[in-house]
Amino acid sequence: MRKFGAATSAMALALGLATSAFSFFGSAVEAHAEGGDSPWLIRVRGIYVSPDESASVTGLTGTVEADGSLVPELDITYFFTDNIAAELILATSNHDMSATAGVDLGDVWVLPPTLTLQYHFMPKDQFRPYVGAGINYTIFYGEDTGAVASIDYENGFGYALQAGMDYDLGNQWVFNIDVKKLWLNTDVSINGGAITADVDLDPWIFGAGFGYRF
Repeated sequence: MRKFGAATSAMALALGLATSAFSFFGSAVEAHAEGGDSPWLIRVRGIYVSPDESASVTGLTGTVEADGSLVPELDITYFFTDNIAAELILATSNHDMSATAGVDLGDVWVLPPTLTLQYHFMPKDQFRPYVGAGINYTIFYGEDTGAVASIDYENGFGYALQAGMDYDLGNQWVFNIDVKKLWLNTDVSINGGAITADVDLDPWIFGAGFGYRF
């Protein structure tokens, strides 16, 4: 039941964010139809999530490891000015988990909605670099226990740094590359607390894709 509740919560959050995205699209299209300059930029990227993990484990020799994951990402950017923007980043990834002692810890889905505040250095040029910083709230759901009887991951807040660039392709389209560093920490309880771990996943996220400014 706990797993079902966590997955349901994650799905509800993703659905709510997706609904907001559709609302953003509608507002942007309406503004564009009326001849106004919309502040919205929508991007779709392919991203590779590469955990830079470390862990402090009690009750088990070694540390915890997580593999990488290649997934799609949707992000929605709102420009307050030509240079200042906020970006909501939406993606979820699955990671195989293991202990260096040779214990299979199954896999888990990670949903870390991330909000960054960005500075765009040359927003009117063809090459448009930017940097950003913000926060994320990480939800762990859909756990597969692997070789252990039970495993539980604690949700929590973290931080994010970001750097990237948009390259103007004309007709309001851009090509984008982006790198993010997220700090994600979770307390893990295995077999009802017989084994515990304080795990820092701290992934690097490398992405590339296309965006459209309405």
